[in-house]
Amino acid sequence: MKTLKSVITYCILCMALSISAQNMQEGFTYLETGQYAQAETFFNTILKDYPNDKTARLCYGRAIGLNGKAETANLLFTDLLKDYPNDFEVKLNYGESLLWNNSFTAAKTYYKDLVTEDPKSFAALLGFANTLSNLKEYESALNYVNKALDVSPGNPNALTSKKYIYLGYAYQNQQAQDYDKAEMLLTKNLELFGDDKDTLLNLANLYLIWEKLDEAEVTYKRLAEQPEHKTQALNGLALVAHLDGKEKQALNFSTEAYKRITDATDATISKQTTERYVQALIWNKKYKVARTLIEQLITDYPNQNWVLALRATLNIYKSNFKQSLADYNLILANDSTSFDGNLGKANVLKALGRFDDAYASAENTLTFYNNQKDAVNFINTMNISFSPNLDSRAAHTFDNGDNKAYTFNTNVTYPLSRRLSILGHYNYRTTNNTVTDNTANSNNLSLGLGYQVVPNITFKGTAGLTSAKAESTDYTQLLTDLSFNIKAFKLQTLDIGYKRQVESFNADLLDRELVQNNYYLSYNLGTNVNLGWYTQLMHTAQNDGNTRNLIFTSLYYNLLPKPNLKVGVNYQYITFKDQVPTIYFSPEQFNAYEVFVNLIKDEATAKPNQWFYNLTGAFGYQFIEDDPKQTAYRVQGAFGYKFSERSLLNIYGTHSNIASATAAGFTFTEIGLRFKWVFLNKAKFRK
Repeated sequence: MKTLKSVITYCILCMALSISAQNMQEGFTYLETGQYAQAETFFNTILKDYPNDKTARLCYGRAIGLNGKAETANLLFTDLLKDYPNDFEVKLNYGESLLWNNSFTAAKTYYKDLVTEDPKSFAALLGFANTLSNLKEYESALNYVNKALDVSPGNPNALTSKKYIYLGYAYQNQQAQDYDKAEMLLTKNLELFGDDKDTLLNLANLYLIWEKLDEAEVTYKRLAEQPEHKTQALNGLALVAHLDGKEKQALNFSTEAYKRITDATDATISKQTTERYVQALIWNKKYKVARTLIEQLITDYPNQNWVLALRATLNIYKSNFKQSLADYNLILANDSTSFDGNLGKANVLKALGRFDDAYASAENTLTFYNNQKDAVNFINTMNISFSPNLDSRAAHTFDNGDNKAYTFNTNVTYPLSRRLSILGHYNYRTTNNTVTDNTANSNNLSLGLGYQVVPNITFKGTAGLTSAKAESTDYTQLLTDLSFNIKAFKLQTLDIGYKRQVESFNADLLDRELVQNNYYLSYNLGTNVNLGWYTQLMHTAQNDGNTRNLIFTSLYYNLLPKPNLKVGVNYQYITFKDQVPTIYFSPEQFNAYEVFVNLIKDEATAKPNQWFYNLTGAFGYQFIEDDPKQTAYRVQGAFGYKFSERSLLNIYGTHSNIASATAAGFTFTEIGLRFKWVFLNKAKFRK
């Protein structure tokens, strides 16, 4: 908040008390025009000849105080106050010197006495208003600045103070997440001061935090109507477009702003514009261009935090998390309070699986930026990911082999720490054949643990029993599911596992007590050029002596990021050692080729009170043994609603005639309902 600089009143007084032997008009002019260094020199010269002149002492005190020597000015006015204890003008100057020294608590008490002594003193009223504003007592500050304006209507100093009081009051409410009141205060400011740049920027920023992107866009466009502020408006519009998932539009806005930079452009705006342009390049995956520009900036601005933050961001997008972490550490070495450094480091540590350190870095952010929304949301998201949760599904399946089934399945995860979780699984399935009237059901119950061995390796293991009741037999079998998830290299994930299960697709198979021991390996490779590759190898040994080998591979390309749209091709190969087609689908050779399109609005990125979906369509051909090729198709979909960060509900369905989709080789349909619930407010190990 700007301190009171209304020198005119004092200068008029000084002129009235001017030294007869010396004309001080030149010094008054220096003060009035803000030439404080010249004023300091001028009045210092006067005081050499007239050391006790009150007017010269007042003006010299103001000159040095406004020229950055606040403590010296305060001492000078303290001495003046001793010499002139009842002089109101001296009192006013002493009060203002308290503001220069940021002694706001003392100033509050002092100005309260001044406005009691003279309730109509404009300088006292405005000084008190500015003091209260600096103490963030904005309601009272507004009251006193209005009183000052009653004394001096339209006074520019008072109007400037009122504008900044409104801005501070709005920001205070924004921090308290009272967005409606913050909007009201900023709108009032616009009514008083027209399309004020500072107010429009604050209002647009409020809308961004409030996630009202349309309103933010309108506000930035309103600012863009002022040619001198169009560059800042374009920077804001680029950010709005990015948050709305319109990356190409963001780059267009940012490119236009970047081209407007000239040698005459304000240095701060030039930096902000360059920063936004590099960010827009990164958002659009133009990594080579972004890297070249960042390298030039590193040369021009070595060890500057804003440039280091850009390089860290680029490395995050390229999944070079260790390099990004190094840059954030450099930022924090330069400035331990850096918001980008602390929260950026928290995000990188989370990506590296260093969850304890991620929590610490995010909480450190809040020590410098109290209640900052992004840091609070980061911690809340982490808390939810480590909170006990339940994921349940109920489904009905049927096929053209007259098999029907109803299934209920639930998984519970209960974290005991950031590295260790208890896992629980229950499954109930009842199935029958409407032609043979064969009926069977099974209950599966498993318990186990999930454990982060090291940041890039996670183990999950469960063991339990299945209890089955079929037409000719009842039995119990052991169930096991063991796996390691390994993130050994950048953009690469490897899963290795073993799973023991009982084939329960239909009543006939459940009656045969067919136990499968599956050994599998899955490998997923991402790239920075939108290509991806997934492959799974599986060997199955069954208790009937038969074995199966399976290969599935998928090559895909991401066309759009939001919503995610990918196209690709899949290939599947299956071979069984023994062919028992009358019992289950077991060809010596099975080949399937398909092209697919997948459209996803991911539930993980959906916000509360938003819909999400996952739609897949695939078409191709399948070859069973030496039979002629057959058309193969697959349609899958899920559509749901996220009630909050802790609960969601969706329906899902699959229809496919790909023979490998079922153990019996039939055309297969499934429809189901899923409910996910984080049932405790936060991680139990978090205090």
